[in-house]
Amino acid sequence: MPDIRLPDGSIRSFEQPVTVAGVATSIGAGLARATLAGRVDGVLVDASHLIETDASLSIITDRDAEGLDLIRHSSAHLMAHAVKTLFPDAQVTIGPTIENGFYYDFSYKRPFTPDDLVAIKKKMNELAKADIPVERYTLPRDEAIAYFKSIGEAYKAEIIAAIPEGQVLSLYRQGDFTDLCRGPHVPSTGKIKVIKLMKLAGAYWRGDSKNEMLQRVYGTAFAKKDELEAYLHMLEEAEKRDHRKLGQQLDLFHMQDEAPGSVFWHPKGWRLFQSLISYMRQRQENAGYVEVNTPDVMDRALWETSGHWFNYRDNMFTTQTEDERVFALKPMNCPGAVAMYAHGLHSYRNLPMRMAEFGKVHRYEPSGALHGLLRVRHFTQDDAHIFCTEAQMEAECRDVVALILDIYKDFGFDDVRIKLSTRPDNRIGSDETWDKLEGALSKSLEAMNMPYELFPGEGAFYGPKLEFVLRDTLGRDWQCGTLQVDMNLPERFDINYIAEDNAKHRPVMLHRALFGSLERFTGILIEHYAGAFPLWLAPLQVVVASITEAQTEYAAEVVRELKAAGFHADADLRNEKIGFKIREHSLQKVPYQIIVGDKEKAGALVAVRARTGEDLGQMPLAQFIERLHAEMKHSA
Repeated sequence: MPDIRLPDGSIRSFEQPVTVAGVATSIGAGLARATLAGRVDGVLVDASHLIETDASLSIITDRDAEGLDLIRHSSAHLMAHAVKTLFPDAQVTIGPTIENGFYYDFSYKRPFTPDDLVAIKKKMNELAKADIPVERYTLPRDEAIAYFKSIGEAYKAEIIAAIPEGQVLSLYRQGDFTDLCRGPHVPSTGKIKVIKLMKLAGAYWRGDSKNEMLQRVYGTAFAKKDELEAYLHMLEEAEKRDHRKLGQQLDLFHMQDEAPGSVFWHPKGWRLFQSLISYMRQRQENAGYVEVNTPDVMDRALWETSGHWFNYRDNMFTTQTEDERVFALKPMNCPGAVAMYAHGLHSYRNLPMRMAEFGKVHRYEPSGALHGLLRVRHFTQDDAHIFCTEAQMEAECRDVVALILDIYKDFGFDDVRIKLSTRPDNRIGSDETWDKLEGALSKSLEAMNMPYELFPGEGAFYGPKLEFVLRDTLGRDWQCGTLQVDMNLPERFDINYIAEDNAKHRPVMLHRALFGSLERFTGILIEHYAGAFPLWLAPLQVVVASITEAQTEYAAEVVRELKAAGFHADADLRNEKIGFKIREHSLQKVPYQIIVGDKEKAGALVAVRARTGEDLGQMPLAQFIERLHAEMKHSA
């Protein structure tokens, strides 16, 4: 007679074991129809899961984030079912959910075509309307291997063969299609109502280029049609904001094959990039940081001491000299910062020591992963390393979190999520050390009443970390800043400070980046603002356009005065119609255009046009400069 405790605190008693769906039915027919799965004592399970003892239960419907994920996961299986129905010779491999959708990889004798996608989508709709029950059952590992071999699914058999012997595996069956899966899944295909197949791509089996190239079909699914329409609209807007297109349109940067994963900054783009550095440099100075710079190339021995050589070697660029010394381009700034700290004696009176560096780092990213400014091989980090005592650790963590959130507000990011990633399996340091470090981060956030999400096992190999995820104007999430606490590198490098007892003590090391990669943050900003940067950040703030050649000298004088007042200004003195000039600079998203003709020249005035198209009329230049200064004060 299990007693089931519901989220509202109420308890329902049953005379015999009951399924999740059975509990939903006892509450109401509407909830029974909406039930997709359940969370029993914190574990996500199918609606058919049998509850035999007292338990806490949350019913999962399509209103829950978990419910949407279930719909998408089940949609991947539905797609595989449709493919096998249409193309019986195709072999299925894996089909996980991803952000905003799902995919499934197939092995087939020919490439799928757009017409095939149409047919697959049509078949998926037919299978969904048939409302086929989705049933879970289990098989011992060896029997599961034999089953998939018997139906010609070699890839599934290979996946299972890699699982340790003696395991009992769960399979899901819907009609004549069966797939290996941990689940859970929706109760029937009829729960899948709004699906769209997005695109085709290639993917190597197990991600290894030595293996067969599979065909990957991407799709998405939603609970309601209007949610899909909103998502597709967001994708259209994202396409318009693509930083690679805007980078070309606004003449900010370019990439080329001779330097894969590296950026060629054009004058305006470099000015934007340097504005970020100048802004951060000032914020860090105000927060008590000192700026340093460390070498780009350092001996292998340093990377062995830090542990990077053994944990990160595949991502490092290396070279060997004639005397057989091996050097590496730094993939991270941390060992250089430790070497900087180690150069000299330090007292507890000097701590905390906050060292910032705009360090160039190089990481070998696979060619297929490179993506404009968002994924590069050569980039700049706004790194800082804080050396402090254990007693100072939590306070320093709180200060960093506060600084990060305040800085993001200046750039228009008010919606920030914080992730706490804890110890991975592949790590250095004792469990006792990790307990201290993880505690410092969690207690700091709790003291600030900051909500956070826990991600077990996703920390760095040398310490746990906080990750700061920004939500942009289109509702997309971007992971940017990080804060890591570390007692392992100080131990490995044997650095210390002299404490009040005149003995040597080991400092704690905090690793902190706020923008993360400046290149990536620039790409995010381009897309967030669609290239229409706020005045304080715009690489070109004012264009002064003359109507005829007669205003050339006056226009040049206006530009000189704007520059003297501290603004990025330029003159357009071309022999073009003024309407053409206005349209061109509007496309360039310049915040303000000044039009000067004979009337403006005669009256020592300027006619001002805002980026929004608003005509601000004529005014003295000093009044316009005052307006610009006022606008700058209301921003960063």
